[in-house]
Amino acid sequence: MTDPATVPGRGGLLVPLYVHPAVDPAAWRALIRAGPQLYGVVLNVADGPGATPDPAFVEAVAQLREADVRVLGYVDTEYGDRSVREVVGDLRRYRRWYDTDGAFLDRAASGTESLRHYRRLVRAARVCGSRTVVLNPGVHPAPGYAEFADLLVTFEGTWKTYRHTDFTVPAWTGSHPPDRFCHLVYGVPDGLCDVAARTARMRGAAVHCAVPGSGANPWSGLPPTLEREAS
Repeated sequence: MTDPATVPGRGGLLVPLYVHPAVDPAAWRALIRAGPQLYGVVLNVADGPGATPDPAFVEAVAQLREADVRVLGYVDTEYGDRSVREVVGDLRRYRRWYDTDGAFLDRAASGTESLRHYRRLVRAARVCGSRTVVLNPGVHPAPGYAEFADLLVTFEGTWKTYRHTDFTVPAWTGSHPPDRFCHLVYGVPDGLCDVAARTARMRGAAVHCAVPGSGANPWSGLPPTLEREAS
């Protein structure tokens, strides 16, 4: 499997931007300008693709694709409780309505008992046209998940947890390059997002995103470096 993060020009920022383009158009424009810095952008219309195409998202994604930015459709897998059919239905709508070229499978299970189910999900996502499939268990999963996912999100949580928890990197991760792993950190105090990025790299994750946001939707804003470009 070719690692998509090694494609020339790909950066290490995976940005989940869960805000409508009409609410924060400057943020979306900043993403377009930031193209080379980005591993990709996670598109989340309505906790999934929504019931009908949204013209504002269609336009925003078209501009991202023109800028050669990878766009990943967000799908909640409910820790393995959603069927392959349901997940594929969401992915097909993303492809048909928004021309996404990858999948971000959120709330992924992490245990060995779910490996078969997620292998089927990833295989089905690729059949649907997903050239990049990201799994987000938010923790280090069983090592078998790295055999079929392009990128594993092995941490998602607050800066407080990220900073103070005894973070152990399993030995099996050493068999894979750092750009197969991602850390997503929110609630990062002003001025410390760069520290969070460096911490991710030290902990073996070359792909990351660190934002100051918190609350029900901490991913409604950009990383500060991109935020400054948007202002």
